[in-house]
Amino acid sequence: MKPREIPKPTGEYAVGTFTFTMKDVREEKLSAGGMRSVAARVYYPVLKETVERRPKLTALSENMLKGFKDAFKVAPDFKKDPGRNVSECFADAERIPGKRFPLILFNHGNNSYREGNSFLCIDLASHGYAVISVAHSREGICTEFDDGSCLFFDRTITKKMYEPMLGGIIAMFRLMKARGTDGELAGRFDEAQRKYCRYMMGRLPEWVKDNEAVLDYAKENLTDLIDFENGVGVSGHSMGGNAAYALCARNPEFSCGINIDGALFGDYAQDIQTKPFMQVSCRDDEYVVTRVYLRHTKPVYKVLFRDMKHMGFADAKHMIPMGSVVGKLDPDAMHADLCRCHLEFFDTFLKKEKEVPDLKNNDVVTVSVYQPDL
Repeated sequence: MKPREIPKPTGEYAVGTFTFTMKDVREEKLSAGGMRSVAARVYYPVLKETVERRPKLTALSENMLKGFKDAFKVAPDFKKDPGRNVSECFADAERIPGKRFPLILFNHGNNSYREGNSFLCIDLASHGYAVISVAHSREGICTEFDDGSCLFFDRTITKKMYEPMLGGIIAMFRLMKARGTDGELAGRFDEAQRKYCRYMMGRLPEWVKDNEAVLDYAKENLTDLIDFENGVGVSGHSMGGNAAYALCARNPEFSCGINIDGALFGDYAQDIQTKPFMQVSCRDDEYVVTRVYLRHTKPVYKVLFRDMKHMGFADAKHMIPMGSVVGKLDPDAMHADLCRCHLEFFDTFLKKEKEVPDLKNNDVVTVSVYQPDL
């Protein structure tokens, strides 16, 4: 099978990128006696004429390819065609003098990686957003720091996600098949996670703190690039989407957010969502995220993708040609609609360019709107 071309950014800008690391942010709960460091990658708009002769960024380093193999036993093979190992952005490209852009924080999923949704982040940046992708060390396949060090996925996490493993997996599978009202399904999910997923519930506050550390860095060091006037947007895939929901519910600096197919592990019993929010899901996970549609004072948008699997919402959709893993929906169609939904949502609630997002049903997505229930 011929390798699929990676998506090109569709906005008016080319995209620059750089990384930063915050060392020793706080005590590392995954490693006794250690300190947690947080690494991030920034994607930002640049003028196309300033990068015409510049080389594009290498997409996956040797460490990242090793992380792939360790985690999944397979990895993209660039030996025959090393020219495919590129990302549609340019390292340390010249910034646009005097221009600042709204900020979106992005969070990868558990056992993914900082650049795991790069196609989406790059497209958002090309449309006039600064996007910072936050790495969650030891919980991604490989986290690279600016001093050249890296941390690979902590394999002990897999055994902790469901305790006991078999009972937890069976319980979550049954939840995917369950039916009922949104409140009933949210109650069943809470009952199951408190019984089997205490570890996952405990990780949510740490992911929130990683984001807050990155935001503090941005406010101190990137004010020439970022416009904070309308607050901060946030999106994420899987556990990263869960973090996005928590940040919008609990931190006033976040003004709107999107959860891409992330189950809401965590104690949300007292939370009220006071920000516009979007829940992107595939059919498999439609009924394990119903808490999103409860206890909110602003509209919540439900975007349901057809013929999709959980992993398909990441860049893997273009790299792994196995429908059983990423879903049968055409990767380019998935990417186009995922970007469209993000742009409509953030153009409305972060840039404030329109009153309501233009989200319509088509042959890829079904859209529903939940008006405030509080």
